[in-house]
Amino acid sequence: MVSANVSGDLSSEMEVDAFRRLFPLRYHERFLLDSIRPDARPLGRARDTSVALGAVASADGSALVKIGCTTTLAAIKMEVMTPSKESPDEGSIVVEFYIPPICSPHVRPGRAAEEAPVVSKQLFDTILSSGMINLKELCLVSGKAAWMAYLDIYCLDADGSLFDAALLSAVAAFSHLQIPVVSLNEDGRVVVVSEENEERKSGREPVNKGKRKLTLSSLPFSLTCILHKNYILADPTAEEESIMETLLTVVLDSSGQLVSLNKPGGLVLAYASVVQDCVALTRQRMKELQSILNEAISDMEVD
Repeated sequence: MVSANVSGDLSSEMEVDAFRRLFPLRYHERFLLDSIRPDARPLGRARDTSVALGAVASADGSALVKIGCTTTLAAIKMEVMTPSKESPDEGSIVVEFYIPPICSPHVRPGRAAEEAPVVSKQLFDTILSSGMINLKELCLVSGKAAWMAYLDIYCLDADGSLFDAALLSAVAAFSHLQIPVVSLNEDGRVVVVSEENEERKSGREPVNKGKRKLTLSSLPFSLTCILHKNYILADPTAEEESIMETLLTVVLDSSGQLVSLNKPGGLVLAYASVVQDCVALTRQRMKELQSILNEAISDMEVD
């Protein structure tokens, strides 16, 4: 009797799995009728999220972020460069987002993922337009030397909402960033002071007395939603993104102000009421992410 029940359950599971593979949209729409999703989340709830600071010891700032199974690793390396003539008292940042083949079966080896440069540009624009970083803080000697912050973000597992995870890891990495000590050498050039070659050995006064952190303001946080018929699904998985193709990403800063709104095509129109609902979900999500980031920073300070 027990074996019959077990075989019946297995048969039922196989039928459900086959239906999901053959008719993925119909499968998901059956859940939507009950305002729930296959992973048991309500439509407006994001997946469990974690932030770990200092994930890369050799970087000046780094963070590992997980949103559900989606995982991104951000690392910042600081380099001294000559500022541009247009902005002699400002540093600059460079953002690169990588989607290697290991993170998704849809990324082929030997070919760059088409989404990577799009996300890189979106991240760069968001970081600058949010006002999170005052580029003047990256200046060392006006017109002569400034910091270039190279931000590299690697996707380790691509299970949807890549931009949200990438942006959170970028914000977390800048929160963890410690700017190195630099001094003037015999030629009057700014050089990074290593632990093996401290400034006291050269007798030179350091430009900055010790490692310091950037003053960050208006931290940007985002939430990607799927628009399908009359439904709004927050923080979609890769499977949901592949079958319900209308995405809307809202970015708010830590004061709740709108930074950007991105809708890359799709069949569903984003009416004003729909956008307002997505902004409301993002405002709630922003508070969650702020709390998670603050907790990670507190844990890092304790350690």
